[in-house]
Amino acid sequence: MVIIRKPLALVAGGFFAIMINMTPTIFIIFGVTGDLAGRKLLPSLLNLYVNKHLPAKFAIVGFSRRNFSREEFRQFIREHMKVVPGQYHEEDIKHFLDHMYYEQGLFDTPASYANLASRLQILDDGFHQCSNKLFHLAVAPSFYETILEYLSKSGLTIPCAGEEGWTRVLVEKPFGNDSDTARKLDKRLGELFDETQIFRIDHYLAKEALQNILIFRFNNTIFEPLWNYEHIEAVHIRLMEKNGIEGRGGFYDDVGALKDVGQNHILQMLALIAMEPPEAFDAVSIRKQRAKLISKIKPLNSKKLEEAVVRGQYEGYSSEKGVKRNSQTETYFRLETYIDTLRWKNVPFYLESGKAMAESKSEINIYFKGNDKQNILTFRIQPDEGIKIKFFVKTPGFGMVTEPKTMKFKYSDSPAFHELPDAYERVLYDAITGDQTLFTSTDEVLAAWKFITSVLSAWDRIPLKIYKKGSSTCH
Repeated sequence: MVIIRKPLALVAGGFFAIMINMTPTIFIIFGVTGDLAGRKLLPSLLNLYVNKHLPAKFAIVGFSRRNFSREEFRQFIREHMKVVPGQYHEEDIKHFLDHMYYEQGLFDTPASYANLASRLQILDDGFHQCSNKLFHLAVAPSFYETILEYLSKSGLTIPCAGEEGWTRVLVEKPFGNDSDTARKLDKRLGELFDETQIFRIDHYLAKEALQNILIFRFNNTIFEPLWNYEHIEAVHIRLMEKNGIEGRGGFYDDVGALKDVGQNHILQMLALIAMEPPEAFDAVSIRKQRAKLISKIKPLNSKKLEEAVVRGQYEGYSSEKGVKRNSQTETYFRLETYIDTLRWKNVPFYLESGKAMAESKSEINIYFKGNDKQNILTFRIQPDEGIKIKFFVKTPGFGMVTEPKTMKFKYSDSPAFHELPDAYERVLYDAITGDQTLFTSTDEVLAAWKFITSVLSAWDRIPLKIYKKGSSTCH
């Protein structure tokens, strides 16, 4: 049994402790007119700008096939971001938009990349020096290979300032569609770019409450000695959403819940809960242990598959726009799986996620062994981020009667709560500083797909159960 002997050293300073490189930086967003850019990327960049967490000299270049003049593009972006009235000073929004440019083009046309290169050169000339380049693929995964290929062929990913500058590529999940496609895409990425240039986004890793799991485990010595099969009976990881597919039928029906959140968010939560202590709190050590843990998840036994898996779909799903009639795509899953390590010998891990459920919540429950009185440790990832522990105390009075109590920590009680960055703010900030801790590595992606593919190989044998919207679970 591996037990950590002393708290791991932390990097001092907290969030935004690393100084932003003052080299001018250009953000190039492929698919800038899409939902992700409007809902997450641009608002996060605006907030980083307002709070002075971007380089002093920067520019944002949107790339899409739509036709805009620069002023039309700025107006579109202003509306696209859906800024809450009064959230920012009008002057700040105006100055932010002054940093935005637009390049019309097609993802599969060499001339479009030549035009983009000319645009970036003009911006560099305006900076009077070479700039760092951050390419963000906010597009459907089917476009990844095409864009990456043309980026590489065009020379756009070659830094223009020697060792002082850099170019980086941000890729959104899902990364691949199964083991084979993930391996093929990753192989191509490795041929085109160095691993230090590749930032594979799983924004869940950037959530403050999820990061806190490592601090809680490895810097509170009272817990790590209990973190094993001798003391823990089961672990339940839940990611529930009150909303349905919300107009994403065309995308979601080809993916389903297991690929959409199981292959990434759920397994990353599992990795942080179950991984061995990293040698240090740095990207290499943490990503190495996450990958190692995911590779140890046991493939589901095909003989007991129906006992270990529940597969469900909410009532009315097949009538949603973009969904095939009589669709067999799952909107809910529940898996019982195990980890092939001594630490977790025979401990069941229940992985559960669903749409159109009774409430939106993401949490991890650790059930400690006990008879009729069981201690439960809960990590609440969202909403109401925090940690709570259920324990037992004596009821006041003459008798020896016990009663359960809960000890809680809530982020919202902290004076610094309003300063917590949005997950995408953290993702973008870390991509600028080059910190890959919160981004998935090649080994993690391939290990996750190996496990998920083992489930998918027998997925159609699992009966699809229909559950009512607003259910707490699917039986």
